[in-house]
Amino acid sequence: MYQTEESPTSKNVLPTMYDLPSEHPEDSGLPDLFHLWQSRNLEYTFKPSNYPSDRVFVASDLNLYFDVRHTQWYKRPDWFGVVGVDRLYQQQELRKSYVIWQEEVSPFVVVELVSPGTENEDLGQTVRGVGQPPTKWQVYEQILRVPYYIVFDGATNNLRAFVLAGDRYQELILTESQVWMPEIELGLGIWDGAFEGLERSWLRWYDANGGWIPTTTEQECQQKEFAQQQAEQQRQEKEIAQQQAEQQRRLAEGLAQRLRAMGLNPDEL
Repeated sequence: MYQTEESPTSKNVLPTMYDLPSEHPEDSGLPDLFHLWQSRNLEYTFKPSNYPSDRVFVASDLNLYFDVRHTQWYKRPDWFGVVGVDRLYQQQELRKSYVIWQEEVSPFVVVELVSPGTENEDLGQTVRGVGQPPTKWQVYEQILRVPYYIVFDGATNNLRAFVLAGDRYQELILTESQVWMPEIELGLGIWDGAFEGLERSWLRWYDANGGWIPTTTEQECQQKEFAQQQAEQQRQEKEIAQQQAEQQRRLAEGLAQRLRAMGLNPDEL
């Protein structure tokens, strides 16, 4: 957590999630549908195998408050994931915002979806004056020290990934538009397929075997398809067993007829 000697030392004097919601009159409103759907895809497939589901929190378009000296300053990542923190606030309710001095756990990964006019800010090319809030890049890199920072342009499908190396972000060379994150046993890459009925390229999580993590809907469909396949296999096995039984019955009947023709009683043999 970012804090200095001038910062308050007691949580009791700091605003909480209830004092710092995401709804602010100066905000421009909700993002476009691509932002919403892409964030939803990331949420549905972010399933670190080394963390229980109740210790994983994900959010999109939620205010992230980061500085106890300036409690009204915040960033609003398009999507971010936190591991090792309760999924629900104080294990009992939904979060109105993510307040770092209350949570004490920084996001593990932040994803920004490039929009017209936001690329400079997303890539750390915006300069702020003294006394102004820091840029996204400064917050993620220097204050929260987010291990992985991802920038994705949905218009060009250009994926850029930055990993925290020391005190600075280092851009990764992505040969296959994929980045592996061993700490959570997940990777993030570009997947071509249909999501919410729309066929296009999406940013999506994959597992250690390179398989794309299924959404709940896909998992249910896979389970339903597997159940149907099992039922069909059982039907076929039953049909084969019936055919074999009928074949055995006919063979036995034919043998009995031949024995009778020879003057023998098959029931006495």
